[in-house]
Amino acid sequence: MPIDLYCVMGNPVQHSKSPWIHARFAELTGQTLQYGKRLIPLNGFATAVRAFIAEGGRGCNITVPFKFEAAALANRTSERAALAQAANLLSFTPHGIFADNTDGAGLVNDLQRNAGLDLSGRRLLLIGAGGAAAGVLGPLLQTHPASVTVANRTLDKARALVERHAALALLQKTEILSSDLPGLTGDFDVVINASASSLGGAGVPVSARTLRPGALAYDMMYGPAAQGFTTWAREHGAVARDGLGMLVEQAAEAFLIWRGVRPPSQQVLAELQAELPCRT
Repeated sequence: MPIDLYCVMGNPVQHSKSPWIHARFAELTGQTLQYGKRLIPLNGFATAVRAFIAEGGRGCNITVPFKFEAAALANRTSERAALAQAANLLSFTPHGIFADNTDGAGLVNDLQRNAGLDLSGRRLLLIGAGGAAAGVLGPLLQTHPASVTVANRTLDKARALVERHAALALLQKTEILSSDLPGLTGDFDVVINASASSLGGAGVPVSARTLRPGALAYDMMYGPAAQGFTTWAREHGAVARDGLGMLVEQAAEAFLIWRGVRPPSQQVLAELQAELPCRT
């Protein structure tokens, strides 16, 4: 009987810990599967997905820069992926391609359960308006923060993302605002970097004035890619956290969708942290 095939697709993708995480999930839950990683040409995403399906692929995780393309490729989409217009997960069934987005659930679980931070009533800053930010904004709003500000280099993109989530924000009684990066004002309890600045080795995209005393500064990247942001945060008195926990938690959500079993994500996160002693 053939082994169920899964993978992560992205560009870059060589740094990904997803194969190790899913292999460990499978081991701990008694599942049999094979999970790999595939570097996809920037203009070849749809072709790569169809080729993987032809090989017998059951599903794949999607990372930068293909999350918008993934949502558009599917013929069925979850509510959260439809709101984000971005997907980090595809499932392949006889009925076609199903798109979902587990990024937001992964981030919220890491912040609230693993970091022990109650987001209710907090002032949140979300940096970026691309696929990563789009995937987490809805779940962040559902934690009932006092406000969420989306700041992006291009103001129109931030505005479009905010407008798409305005009804949800109203339902949650949360103020939602947009800003460009130069015009950003105010200070925040939680600053989340969902931009590509860390991945590209660029500087921190906001001023230290955005950090309230004791604020949590969170980079959705992890390991060396997040080091510049987390070092900056600590130097300015913030609590710094990278996105390793989010990676594990979003993977756990994906594993549940694919296999119908929730893996022990906190155990796997602890094991992965022990394997990466130089993590920042």
